[in-house]
Amino acid sequence: MTTSDYKKVLKQISKKPAKMKKFQKYNTPKTRSCGKAKKKCRRCGRNGAHIDKYGLDVCRQCFREIAVKMGFKKFY
Repeated sequence: MTTSDYKKVLKQISKKPAKMKKFQKYNTPKTRSCGKAKKKCRRCGRNGAHIDKYGLDVCRQCFREIAVKMGFKKFY
């Protein structure tokens, strides 16, 4: 279950406190201390292909979209 699915389910069962408590007990995503799942893209939330250099914190797809605005040039 992805983080976004988890949040959607919480919205759906927010009116029923007993079900919500049980759901949170067994289905809450782990808090990570290291690894691929800890770093997410700031723009879209993807885990993979993450660029952390220079404090960018974006995935490669988002980087391609915003690189020119940030001042990067493409070398051929």
